[in-house]
Amino acid sequence: MNSKDKYLYHQIHPLKLLTDISSGFICLYPLWQHQLVLALLIMLIPAPVASALVMRYANLEPYKQSALGKYISQYMTHTMEAIRGLGMVAMAFGAWWHAVWLIVVGAVVIILAWLNGFFWRAKD
Repeated sequence: MNSKDKYLYHQIHPLKLLTDISSGFICLYPLWQHQLVLALLIMLIPAPVASALVMRYANLEPYKQSALGKYISQYMTHTMEAIRGLGMVAMAFGAWWHAVWLIVVGAVVIILAWLNGFFWRAKD
């Protein structure tokens, strides 16, 4: 498996998903408290570490062969990754400004980016 494939399929590894989801939500509390440094540490350290470990040590071939692997190979483009990132930015601003609605909007944006294949057909 080449590095491009590892980058794509590591995104659906359970350890990576758990790290992204938990750090994404946990960082909201320090942001709400305006503890920017702590929030940035929580946001910016665990995810890249988990990515590096999963891409280096995990056997990602089963994920590539799975239904979810086939789905993300078609629909998880760099654009969708950027949209997921913007959703997290919206959540972060929502926490900082104490705007729960913005946190919800950010979470919905992330979910819709993951589910975009259910709404739009991939180009053949």
